[in-house]
Amino acid sequence: MTAVPKVVALCGSMRDGSHTRTALRHVLDAAEEAGAETELLDVRDYDLPVFDPDEDEPEDAVEIKRAIREADSVILGSPVYHGSYSSAFRNVHDYCSFDEFEDTTVGLLVVAGGGSYASTLDHMRITVRGVHGWVLPHQVGIRRAYDQFEDGEFVDEDLEERTRKLGRQAVEYAFITPDVTSTEAAEDAAEEAAADD
Repeated sequence: MTAVPKVVALCGSMRDGSHTRTALRHVLDAAEEAGAETELLDVRDYDLPVFDPDEDEPEDAVEIKRAIREADSVILGSPVYHGSYSSAFRNVHDYCSFDEFEDTTVGLLVVAGGGSYASTLDHMRITVRGVHGWVLPHQVGIRRAYDQFEDGEFVDEDLEERTRKLGRQAVEYAFITPDVTSTEAAEDAAEEAAADD
């Protein structure tokens, strides 16, 4: 019997009518249709003070870390603030480490009020790689979010399809164990060449 993947989405927006939250629900709907068990982690539902490594972790941090650690795929969503991610998203990420993300499939979604989101995706990708998560090549950036939704539904079918594809890929690659043999072989060859010099 095939295992049912667990896909968790983290919404890093504090806004009541968050377009990030709306888009993540579409991602999770697609993941559920593809056979996954899903859960939305909304930063508004947790009492997380600014991360301080000298303080004991609050109970909510332990809970959110458990949910991320137990997921087979994690979708990270953030609004674009000043060309990067929100402080609410970053604060959750600061509580997490290798234990939560190492060898975990991670999808990225960002939502901009304006037209630019590339640097936010770059920043998120770098931080996930920093804790050894496997970032999906397919990622979603939404421009001018205030024009993209009506009553919680996408106005643009192509954008909706790109967003839902992220959910399907989170399921498809939930149990992937990428082969790094070629990288290891290249490193071994380089070491052998250096030893021959």
